[in-house]
Amino acid sequence: MTTSDPHILVTGSSRGIGKAIVGALQGRAVVAGHGTIEQDGRLRADFAVPGAAPELWDRALDQLDGRIDVLINNAGIFDPNPVTAADAEWLDSWNRTMQINLTAAAELCRLAVRHFQNSSRPGRIINIASRAAYRGDSPDHWHYAASKGGMVAMTKTIARAYASEDILAFAICPGFTMTGMAEDYLESRGGDKLLADIPLGRVAQPDEIASMAVYCAVDAPPSMTGAVLDANGASFVR
Repeated sequence: MTTSDPHILVTGSSRGIGKAIVGALQGRAVVAGHGTIEQDGRLRADFAVPGAAPELWDRALDQLDGRIDVLINNAGIFDPNPVTAADAEWLDSWNRTMQINLTAAAELCRLAVRHFQNSSRPGRIINIASRAAYRGDSPDHWHYAASKGGMVAMTKTIARAYASEDILAFAICPGFTMTGMAEDYLESRGGDKLLADIPLGRVAQPDEIASMAVYCAVDAPPSMTGAVLDANGASFVR
């Protein structure tokens, strides 16, 4: 490692895509990972709790010697929320998903932008969204699709607003990826039927998405800012 290596905060790094991103960054960056449990050096924060995201940011700054160059928002949940649920239960589930998937990410994006501005250093934000942002999702996942659609819109807004200050923003929209969340969902919905809708014939692997995130974080040219990258095996082509 050298002092020129980027300092990167990766949320949701305990498994799946986030864990693969941290692994892919080894030797290329100084990384602070995050999870809901504080272990293996990860910083703990429960994004369902208001105020958790700013607290995580402050702790990550401490761990990374006061400097964050790249924020990768990967943390998220994919809990079902059927329309037949009781009104209060449905709304609670909607709000929880928005809080974790979108609001916490927005808080971190805001803090990142302010940090980049105050330090007069270039900065990058990578938001891991979803194919659902464009294609929608199942009848039980209105909230998930809406949260990821909001994340894409937020990314585009940040890119347009701050490119002149060397603050870049990218979104990655995976389809089904072989993580714990997707595995459970595929099994519940009949995996073969869902796979038949993917021309590639398989779901993505976490390391495939990680390679895209690392490219955006370290190698992507500035002119790419605002890009939304798809990785869904041609199951949805824009």
